[in-house]
Amino acid sequence: MAADEFDIIRKLFAPLATSAAARGLVDDVALLDARGALVVTTDAIVEGAHFLADDPIETVAKKALRVNLSDLAAKGAKPVGVLLTLIWPRSRDAAQLAQFARGLGEDLQHYNVPLLGGDTTSTTGPLTVSITAFGEPLGARTPARADARAGEQVWITGVIGDGFLGLLSLTDMPEMEGAGVRARYWTPNPPVAFTPEIARFASASTDVSDGLIADAGNIARASGVAIRLDAEAIPLSQYGHAFVSCEGDAGLVKLVTGGDDYQALFTAPAEQRWEIVRAAKRAGVDVALIGDVEPGEGVRLVGGGGRVIDIPNAGHSHKLGR
Repeated sequence: MAADEFDIIRKLFAPLATSAAARGLVDDVALLDARGALVVTTDAIVEGAHFLADDPIETVAKKALRVNLSDLAAKGAKPVGVLLTLIWPRSRDAAQLAQFARGLGEDLQHYNVPLLGGDTTSTTGPLTVSITAFGEPLGARTPARADARAGEQVWITGVIGDGFLGLLSLTDMPEMEGAGVRARYWTPNPPVAFTPEIARFASASTDVSDGLIADAGNIARASGVAIRLDAEAIPLSQYGHAFVSCEGDAGLVKLVTGGDDYQALFTAPAEQRWEIVRAAKRAGVDVALIGDVEPGEGVRLVGGGGRVIDIPNAGHSHKLGR
């Protein structure tokens, strides 16, 4: 990082810290007014593991924020502030710092989230961006992975698989068309608008980052239940449907284990089904009923005629390559 750290903070990041809690980024701390419980999450993204070295730098900033907002949304918590730790490679053009800050600023404004502070440093290693996000619970309870009960239904927001397809189009299948899937990989679209409904309806909930199967497995394991997923009910984009049409069950398995979806997976009592559908319509968020919680353990992906689809590898490994 060629420029002085304090100059970088003053010129690029202090203008983003508009909340009084941030103290203009000239103090050692921020002062967050917490009247009750806070939901806290931290996710780091690392060049070569979570994004490619030549991904547009402004999308790296946005992805770092959005993967954390995805965690909060899945817990029914409204974001109230974030801390940024930016570890910038000495080998990367310092001029990209302004683009990074601009991209982050656009998303902070879009999601109405204040930057409270953080840290910047340089490294001989890869670009690393870590964000800690604080959220205010919107419900009387914060849904945990361990709260699913047999007899409940399983829901997912958005679509599954486009993050995986976006990465595929940038690495192993550059001939794949569709800027839309690349955008889903670069800048996921967490269901922030559905946060109040998750707080209202969800029993158990988690964000889908490591793949639908892996994250459903996290709920099943923590809750001591089994989860049955209906393969034909899993929402796919036009790119996902085309991929499955070409590759069949193997293609679907790749989509539900590929990761980088950043949607909310949650369970709710069956009697709330139509309330959830109506609430999603009001919020302008797509939701799909994709399965059931049952006695037992593990996750089953069930296709037409009740046939169980084999899943040799349940989730995303966080290793990228060309």
